[in-house]
Amino acid sequence: MGVAGCGKSSLGAAVASAVGLPLIEGDDFHSDKSKQLMRSGVPLTDELRAGWLETLGTELAARPDGAVLTCSSLKRAYREVLRRHSPGLRFVFLDITRDEAMRRVASRAGAHLFPTTLVDSQFATLESPVGEAGVLRVDATAPLPDLVAQVSAWFPKDRP
Repeated sequence: MGVAGCGKSSLGAAVASAVGLPLIEGDDFHSDKSKQLMRSGVPLTDELRAGWLETLGTELAARPDGAVLTCSSLKRAYREVLRRHSPGLRFVFLDITRDEAMRRVASRAGAHLFPTTLVDSQFATLESPVGEAGVLRVDATAPLPDLVAQVSAWFPKDRP
């Protein structure tokens, strides 16, 4: 979880592969309306995110043996929706500075639905999960292999 450009998709795919779980790419579940709004530089409202979060929660619940989900989960209320569907859910918070997130989002312009104009709204919406149970904070600028090792070591050993 984290703001746009923090590396959710890259880390999620790498961790899913490392631990042998399916990947749920959260962006794939946005409605066409939400995708169009984001492409146009319009931040999503809580109301627009509500159905998306419920869908992601349903996707998690449908995988009782586990899955890796990439999802911004910017507010605690959003994380609680997902936790309601999947008790014991853990979050990896990819912590990144605004400047680095802006640089990364700009570098993928045209290849991703999220424009740089929305980065500030992501930071304005973000409620840090640090201190919540089941949250691991990592430095989003660390090398991907290091992040995969850190997250994999934190992964529950008693999962089915």
